Amino acid sequence: MSKSISQARSSSARYPSLQGRAVFVTGGGSGIGEAIVEAFAAQGARVAFIDIAAEASAALAARLEAQGRGRPWWRACDVTDVAALQAAIADAAKELGDFHALVNNVASDDRHTLASITPAYYDERIAINQRAALFAMQAVAPGMQRLGGGAIVNLGSIGWQIKSAEYPCYAVSKSAVNGLTRGTAASLGRDRIRVNTVTPGWVMTERQKRLWVTPEGEAEIDRNQCLPDRLQPQDIAAMVLFLVSDDAKMCTAQEFVVDGGWR
Repeated sequence: MSKSISQARSSSARYPSLQGRAVFVTGGGSGIGEAIVEAFAAQGARVAFIDIAAEASAALAARLEAQGRGRPWWRACDVTDVAALQAAIADAAKELGDFHALVNNVASDDRHTLASITPAYYDERIAINQRAALFAMQAVAPGMQRLGGGAIVNLGSIGWQIKSAEYPCYAVSKSAVNGLTRGTAASLGRDRIRVNTVTPGWVMTERQKRLWVTPEGEAEIDRNQCLPDRLQPQDIAAMVLFLVSDDAKMCTAQEFVVDGGWR
């Protein structure tokens, strides 16, 4: 790898418009969400996040504070409880002010088969992967209207687009993300609230590497990606930062794919 490419990968764009803005991230305690929280904190944003994993979330908050980036507001929250989700957003806004940005990152891609699905399991998957995003948007929209604008980023997945057979409920819920984005962009756009989808490919989070990145999985990546490098959580965070910044002020109702050229 040339020195110039290596240096480019170690640097990050700066977005002055993000300085001091309040941002709310769902599922921000680990994986892609953790990278998104860290990236916003590095930009000087005021960050709040929720996650069901309390230990990881506390460690992230402590690490950011130790780095001098400020301690983010966070709460352990099960997003299948809509009342608890919306209460967390309201309580965080009392401390940080109305949110300029919402990143709907929370999701669960547990593997399952069509034959194993029960109505209760289906409802739980939809509650995590689909319903939470809609009700989080409902909760932040009034504050964004008061601010005169805002940005919402919904996290999708190439999983359903490449016809993966390992998680039909996840595929159903993630296929609905573009519908949510496009189904709300027009009405919210009148208040200068932008709504976009970021669609990751196979991102090398610690969970993915622990559970599913086998030699066979590595070979699948090599066959399908145009680029030889492995996607990292920071690659997704970089796109999210851009879409929330004022540099993307005329981007809405769109899907932005970060998958190394797989799809």
